[in-house]
Amino acid sequence: MEIKVLLVDDHLMVRKGLRFFLGTQDEIELIGEASNGEEAIEKVHTLQPDVVLMDLTMPVMDGIEATKQIKNQSPEVKIIVLTSFSDQDHVVPALQAGADGYQLKDIEPDELVKSIKAVYSGETQLHPAATTQLLNHVSTGTNGTDSERDFNELTPREKDVLRQITLGKNNKEISSELFITEKTVKTHVSNLLSKLELHDRTQAAILAMRNKWFD
Repeated sequence: MEIKVLLVDDHLMVRKGLRFFLGTQDEIELIGEASNGEEAIEKVHTLQPDVVLMDLTMPVMDGIEATKQIKNQSPEVKIIVLTSFSDQDHVVPALQAGADGYQLKDIEPDELVKSIKAVYSGETQLHPAATTQLLNHVSTGTNGTDSERDFNELTPREKDVLRQITLGKNNKEISSELFITEKTVKTHVSNLLSKLELHDRTQAAILAMRNKWFD
């Protein structure tokens, strides 16, 4: 089964290069292109891609706002940010908007393919620079004692869900693993994020790994 990909970038040469490369991949089908966020939202609705490769800085609507709106309307669509920016001011808002991956445009072609396949399978894919920025953001104003206290406020089931999140499991997989409904998983995720004072599951996973809660 081919992974349907929508390419979103305002630079024609970037799209042209990626179009050529992705066209050589047996398991990936490039089903459309967009040059701004507004167009991307429309094409997600009409083309129903599995994965969107999303630039950040674009006219009309930027990639962060487009990511947020796409995730609100079609949460099953996976989004990989593909950009030149690796600073916290871009990384954190993109992940908070719901991006499933964050890669830089200097990524090796084969690694991009691996990233697309991994995100399609429910994993989170972050460039090392993005991971560093996210770690810095999560750790700002937080010491080990506070983190441990927050962790101990989680219920046993919330801890189970968090453990699965650190393994890269999506809600459906967590539901199957823990024998609970997806709706219940979503409730646990929402509760644990609130208790940990975090915005998204990626931050929660990194915080758990940073503090070695499940080692």
